Amino acid sequence: MANLKDIRRRIKSINNTAKITRAMEMVSAAKMRRATEAALAIRDYARAAWDILTNLSRAFENYNYGLLEVRPVEKVLMVVITSNRGLCGSFNSQILKKIREQLENPRSLAINRVGDKKIESPGNKKPDIDFIAVGRKGESLLRKLNRNIIATFPELTYLPKIETVRPLARIIIDEYLQKNYDKVVIVYTDFVSPLLQEAKIRQLLPVSKLDLEKQIADIEGSSREKTREKKFIVEYKVEPSPRKVLTHIFPRLIEMQIYHAILESNASKESARMMAMRNATDAAKEIAEDLTLTHNKIRQMKITQEISEISAGRVALE
Repeated sequence: MANLKDIRRRIKSINNTAKITRAMEMVSAAKMRRATEAALAIRDYARAAWDILTNLSRAFENYNYGLLEVRPVEKVLMVVITSNRGLCGSFNSQILKKIREQLENPRSLAINRVGDKKIESPGNKKPDIDFIAVGRKGESLLRKLNRNIIATFPELTYLPKIETVRPLARIIIDEYLQKNYDKVVIVYTDFVSPLLQEAKIRQLLPVSKLDLEKQIADIEGSSREKTREKKFIVEYKVEPSPRKVLTHIFPRLIEMQIYHAILESNASKESARMMAMRNATDAAKEIAEDLTLTHNKIRQMKITQEISEISAGRVALE
């Protein structure tokens, strides 16, 4: 009987857990809708901003100044976007895997590409990598790896406004202009669908036409018609001077890149959490069903045993 009591206690506990995970799934679904709406709403604006940035980088391809300056890569700044909490499936683990790959093999980070230019770090030297953490999970891992974190932004992990992203963008731009870093990359999760999210690493600075075109392609998908629509070059007449254009327009466009990456990560995070809670609920129900079946079998065996004992006792009395 003690065994049956333990099983009944486990069934009750698992059913209570299933109720909790079901409630968490519903909350995550509501958050996911808001996050995906925000990410999808900004995509058209982000694509237009990146089109402008791509055409400007093409127009200023030979203009080696400011955010377009290409130099040998000795120090890299990596912006890592994760969540503050767990229970979101493989969302954080994908990002952490991407970071470990870059730390184990940093040669790809040691190459700067802008247009046809390709500049590698001198003497095949591995670049030093510093980090900015957006989200506590990424910060926790980086501290365990004894990596240098120059800033953290845990408050940006859920539906930020563009104004709240500007301090992060300002740090990135200032550090690059002051030549403290020769390259800035961002690691985030791109929202493809509620069932699929992809960890991406993109170059922020120096402004790279190649990476911008990849980001535009990610938004537009693999549609050939859309690709043909974008195969044109816009000629800009720059006034009053290229230096002033770079000073005023490029920082706003860099802000948009960061803002879009955070919104994509938020949508991916809530989608991953919703699916994780749904899988946990389904698993709890399956375990409860298996335990119920086991409980009924044991109970049936005990009843059968008691009937057999009663029958045997009656035969003995006769």
